[in-house]
Amino acid sequence: MQVITTRKSPLSRRDFLVKSAMGAMFLGTAGAYADALTLTPKQTEGPFYPDHLPLDTDNDLLILNNSLTPAVGEVTYLSGRILDAKGDPLRGVEVEIWQCDSEGAYLHSKGQSGDKRDQHFQGFGRFLTGEKGEYLFRTIKPVSYPGRAPHIHYKIKSKGKDLLVTQCYIKGEPRNLKDGVFRNIKDDQARASVEVDFVPMKNTKAGELVAQFDVVLGLTPEG
Repeated sequence: MQVITTRKSPLSRRDFLVKSAMGAMFLGTAGAYADALTLTPKQTEGPFYPDHLPLDTDNDLLILNNSLTPAVGEVTYLSGRILDAKGDPLRGVEVEIWQCDSEGAYLHSKGQSGDKRDQHFQGFGRFLTGEKGEYLFRTIKPVSYPGRAPHIHYKIKSKGKDLLVTQCYIKGEPRNLKDGVFRNIKDDQARASVEVDFVPMKNTKAGELVAQFDVVLGLTPEG
């Protein structure tokens, strides 16, 4: 699997799978559950897509460049698959995520609490999907800030073209139903498709979490 990286060694999928024992999540038969798939709804990019990208844009958002100090927050291994409308995996698709830090500040010149931003949090990451459409990020569990429920932004791209911009939310989070962007998803199944369980990782004493967010695009293998 290829990881987009810059200066530091990326978090390898192999290391992640060994540590979290989540390899089974990628073993489903392609297209087997296409009838049950819900297309991931499009959502706003929002005003805080980074207006200056960090030098480091790999898939480990907790360690910036070669710093030895990690970001503050609940460590989360966020993974999933990028699928087409038939449930087939999309290989070589670029997944971008961005989110605020533990203080509610984005990697943006106009982000909230910019003066308090966690200088060790990368805030943005990229990953190229593998042959089974899988991706992986190490980040923090999202937090809320005034007016918004906790969420993580996603942009799916291929060959320089934006395929989908969406967001994922914490399943069962009470603030979701007060969030205007979340409530703008009118279809119940589509709304449920962007809610994600953040659960403790098994066999770890560090309190790390795992979350899986599969993204289904309205595409066929032919595009």
